[in-house]
Amino acid sequence: MRTMRTDTGAGSRTDDRSEPLVEGPGRALASARRRTEALLLALVVVVTVGGHACVSAALTGGIPRATAEFAVSMTLISLAGHLTVRRFAAYADPLILPLAVLLSGLGLVLLYRLDPAYAKAFKSAPTAPGQLVWTVIGLAGCLLTVALLRDHRRLQRYIYVSMVVALVLLMAPSFFGADTYGAKRWIFLGPFSLQPGEFVKIMITVFFAGYLVVHRDSLALTGRKVLGVRLPPGRQMAPLVAIWVLSLLVLVFERDLGTSLIFFGLFVVMLYVATERTSWILCGVLMAAVGAYVVGSTEPHVKGRIEAWRHPFDIFLPPDRRPPGLVSDQLAQGLFSFGSGGMTGTGLGEGHPELVGFAGRSDFILTTVGEELGMAGVMAVLLLYGLLVQRGLRTALAAHDAFGKLLATGLAAALALQVFVVVGGVTGLIPLTGKALPFLAKGGSSLVANWVMVALLIRVSDSAGRRRAG
Repeated sequence: MRTMRTDTGAGSRTDDRSEPLVEGPGRALASARRRTEALLLALVVVVTVGGHACVSAALTGGIPRATAEFAVSMTLISLAGHLTVRRFAAYADPLILPLAVLLSGLGLVLLYRLDPAYAKAFKSAPTAPGQLVWTVIGLAGCLLTVALLRDHRRLQRYIYVSMVVALVLLMAPSFFGADTYGAKRWIFLGPFSLQPGEFVKIMITVFFAGYLVVHRDSLALTGRKVLGVRLPPGRQMAPLVAIWVLSLLVLVFERDLGTSLIFFGLFVVMLYVATERTSWILCGVLMAAVGAYVVGSTEPHVKGRIEAWRHPFDIFLPPDRRPPGLVSDQLAQGLFSFGSGGMTGTGLGEGHPELVGFAGRSDFILTTVGEELGMAGVMAVLLLYGLLVQRGLRTALAAHDAFGKLLATGLAAALALQVFVVVGGVTGLIPLTGKALPFLAKGGSSLVANWVMVALLIRVSDSAGRRRAG
């Protein structure tokens, strides 16, 4: 953005505790935002508890004690989040927290619905109670971040440290991780597992925001024009090439298509936002296409995902007539789920989500929404994601410092990219990536990382609202 201030935070106040609450109109703005947040959180509790009750009635014919326990849990989660934000981020956007709680609550409802089906089909243990624990842990991490990080500009001091840690975490699964479902994206520590790629997207967003604040002018104002498009100079192309090579290494050694797409796409998006040069988008798309073609033609796991995307229903042909490398019927079953749901769905608890297989609790959890809530339910979920991304971008526009603008933009873009690669994969728009659908899908690492992203957005929006009120 050419209108972004070049202030990097040096010499300015970096602790909002030194800024007193504004009296008069400023105080009224904070109170109005928190009232709106409280009302929305109350509505979230009603919607999620109602969904849990509907699932219970469909599966058991009554309302069990678990629904009352779920109602208490959602009430306490909403209350803790609201009181913490009211105390430490009174001027924050009033929609960010309710949207995150609503998506997490809907994810718990869906997992509660899936547990009996998976127990019957695969003898698997329930996952909803564990996901509730991870939701509480994620919320606790979010609230601690809001309470302890009183100024987002402090992160700018540690951009190179964050990038070094991100690179170590990104490459760790290739050396210490186990090969799970064809990809190496987990690190196993005894009974626990960690998916470091979920945290890497936050760290690289912090690094990109700090790096681009310093080097934005040199990236935006130099280069030659070719056919009316100003191309980046060779020296300034180095960061893009380095990120491109790193994303290819992740794709080759870890066979993690989703993380590499998000990693590379995030950098290109933030480059474009910082410089307003379409040449970065053109170079990024070209390099992504070349990398995808090379790796998709040589790496068997990625090639198998591409074959499943190109010929999803050929899995039902006799083995000798199937395309080479096609071994999964998940995409075909997912498309059947969407098709059988129609416009309004079969009703919660009335479908057969277990036919998708193990992925029904991760990236394919959206097919349960499509089957049992129909296209209307899928569109509602996508609108919730779209609204959360929009609030992140709105926060970026309202921020008064360049680092805050780029940080909020990057966090919103990371969420949007992950939703796109997951939803695009399960609907057949792009090859499957195996990433978890944010907030909805089972996974502790993903849930905690997404809650930390919410905390950073709350902190940036509070800073913007505080300055606006002043």
